[in-house]
Amino acid sequence: MKIALSLFDGMSCGQLALQRAGVSVDYYLASEVDQYAMTVTKKNFPETEHIGDVREVDGTSLVSPFILMGGSPCQSFSFAGKRIGMSTEQGEEITTLERYLELKGEGFQFSGQSYLFWEYVRILRETKPKYFLLENVKMAKKWEDVISETLGVRPIVINSALVSAQNRKRLYWTNIPDITQPEDRRLLLRDIIEKGIVDREKSLCVTTRVAGATAKRYLEKKHHQMVLDGVSIFEKLEIKEFKKNAICHHVANATDIKGNESNKRIYADSGKAPTLTTMGGGHREPKILTSGLSWRKLTPLECERLQTVPENYTAHVSNSQRYKMLGNGWTVDVIAHILSHIPEEEK
Repeated sequence: MKIALSLFDGMSCGQLALQRAGVSVDYYLASEVDQYAMTVTKKNFPETEHIGDVREVDGTSLVSPFILMGGSPCQSFSFAGKRIGMSTEQGEEITTLERYLELKGEGFQFSGQSYLFWEYVRILRETKPKYFLLENVKMAKKWEDVISETLGVRPIVINSALVSAQNRKRLYWTNIPDITQPEDRRLLLRDIIEKGIVDREKSLCVTTRVAGATAKRYLEKKHHQMVLDGVSIFEKLEIKEFKKNAICHHVANATDIKGNESNKRIYADSGKAPTLTTMGGGHREPKILTSGLSWRKLTPLECERLQTVPENYTAHVSNSQRYKMLGNGWTVDVIAHILSHIPEEEK
């Protein structure tokens, strides 16, 4: 009996990746608590067996799986977050499974959710799978080293930009041998954009530094041909903002978007999308420059394309939930690439 055990399963990107990599399993066990993500999984993979909260999973009662997969929560590791790593609410950093289990047994509360990495480790040791795979964000070296020493392997860094139109660097720890980098498909935002989406367009406020002077204009659609010093403002923006080696072409800001500066950025279709996030249920998803000087946020289908998820895979729930789970998910083709290195006779 060949089992895949997926922790923090979300919308089951792991199951999609197994299929694409040609790895067959008899049972797919998924630990997940988000009802919307589980709805999407069940609609697409009705045979999935959900086994509840990772903190309640008893690995000793399970048949040893062929593969254990998971992307433990990243918010406390992320450079965009508080960067507190794995710690108690009292500030004690947790660097071993043994200490985590002691604190858990004594009823201590933990900061954020990144501490759930230790539940992954607990289940890994209890189930003793043939292969394991753990994904997480780029993080401080201290925490990367803790995870690497615990798992006994160093991570490989893969950027989803190689297989999609999204800039998304992630760390992957695995005992699958000889992982290589995926081939660069050279995809850009223009390759994944839905055509004819105009109902949500808004006018753009451009704030940039042009030729040593600040140019700030509210540019309505009638101002498409606006020039500064005889040169199109977007020609100048390309000169100033499109850095030679930049992967995401951030061209301007829109003043009517609430949030911090990064949430206000507008991107051109000649570059990659920035990393999708779970924040805001779509309110903070990347904004793209459309025709003229108008912008709109990416649609759920476009975000599916960025994560190399089948089109309308997430269409069984609200758009806000679709954005959330896509931002929280895996780039499927990256995971499939890693799984493809499993020896053929074991697939």
